[in-house]
Amino acid sequence: MEFIYEGLLSITPQQAIMYVVGLLLIYLAIKKEYEPALLLPMGFGAILVNLPLSGVINQTMTGIGEVNGIIEWLFEVGIEASEALPILLFIGIGAMIDFGPLLSQPIMFLFGAAAQFGIFFAICAAALMGFDLKDAASIGIIGAADGPTSILVSQVLGSRYVGPIAVAAYSYMALVPIVQPFAIRLVTTKKERLIRMPAKSSRPVTKTTRILFPIIVTFLVGLISPASVSLVGFLMFGNLLRECGVLGNLSDTAQTSLANLITLLLGITISFSMRADAFVRFDTLLIMIIGLLAFVFDTIGGVVFAKVLNLFRKEKINPMIGAAGISAFPMSARVVQKMAMKEDPGNILIMQATGVNVSGQIASVIAGGLVISLVSAYL
Repeated sequence: MEFIYEGLLSITPQQAIMYVVGLLLIYLAIKKEYEPALLLPMGFGAILVNLPLSGVINQTMTGIGEVNGIIEWLFEVGIEASEALPILLFIGIGAMIDFGPLLSQPIMFLFGAAAQFGIFFAICAAALMGFDLKDAASIGIIGAADGPTSILVSQVLGSRYVGPIAVAAYSYMALVPIVQPFAIRLVTTKKERLIRMPAKSSRPVTKTTRILFPIIVTFLVGLISPASVSLVGFLMFGNLLRECGVLGNLSDTAQTSLANLITLLLGITISFSMRADAFVRFDTLLIMIIGLLAFVFDTIGGVVFAKVLNLFRKEKINPMIGAAGISAFPMSARVVQKMAMKEDPGNILIMQATGVNVSGQIASVIAGGLVISLVSAYL
C-alpha cells in the first residue's frame, strides 16, 4: 500500500491534465468514432507515458540501472532514427487509393494544389507568433489533414512539438465532418452550392495509364522535390501494387494488415511526445489554434480557387468540390457529397469530389517535401 501512496503523491498537476487528455481521446475514439484506430492508442499511450516512473520510457532506477522503455524504444527506432513508421504507412494508403477519378479529369490536380494554401498561411502565422521556422513549418503542415506527413515533417525538421502536432493533425482529420461544412458555407452562396456537374466522366482510364501514373509521378517528384521522394515514392509504390494486377494478395495485405499494424504502432508510439513536461504548455494551445486555422484556410483555398475558375468557364464547377483538396481521404469527398445532397437531393458530386480528394493526397505529400527542402536549405 505504501508504494501506491508514493505513486499517487508523485503525480504532478501536469500529468493529471494528460490523464484527462488521454481519456478524452479514448472517449472520442470509442463514443464518437473519430479516427479510433489512431486516437485510441494515442489516448492510452498518453496515460502510459505520464505514469510516475513509467516503465514504457527509458529511466535509471536505483539498484537496477538503465531500464529501456518500450514506447521510447519504438519512438527512437520507428520515428526518430528512420521515420520508418509514417513512411511505411504510405504503402497502405497508396494501395487504398483509386486514382481513376483524378486521371479521368486532370484539371482536378489544380484543386489539390490550391487547397494547400492553409499550410503556408499557418507557417507565416506561427512564425509571426514567435515560433522558430522549423517549428512554424511543422505546425503549418497540420492544415493538410495528413497525420503521417505532419509527423514526418516535424520529426525531420527537429521540431520540439511532435506530440501536439500529431494530436492536432489527427484530431482535425477526425473533425472533417464538423469543420469543413462551416468553412464551405463561409465562402459560398446557396446558388453556388446548387450547381450540378456531370455525374460521370466521358474519358476512360486505361490500365496502362493507371500503371504508368505512379511511376511517372515518382520520377517527376523525385527530380523536383527530392526530400519528398520517400513519402511520394512509398505512396506510389502502394498504388502500383494495387494497379499492376498481378499482386492482388500483396495489395490486399498492404490495405489491411500492414496499414492496420502500422497505424496501431504509430498511434501508441507518438504518445512518447505527449509527456506532460513537453505537452502541457501554452505553446500547445497555440498549436491547436494555428492548426485549426490552417485546416480552415486549406478548405477555403480550394473553394475560392474553384470560384475563380468559374469566372472563365462556361460550364460551371460546384465550388464545394474544391474543399476536398485536403488529404483526408475519403472523408472530405463524402462531406462534399453529403452537403450537395442536402442542398439538392439529386446533385451527385462524388466522382468530382473524389478526384479532388485524391489530388489533395498527392499535393499534401509534395507540400510536405517542399517544406522540408525549403526550410532545410534556409537553416
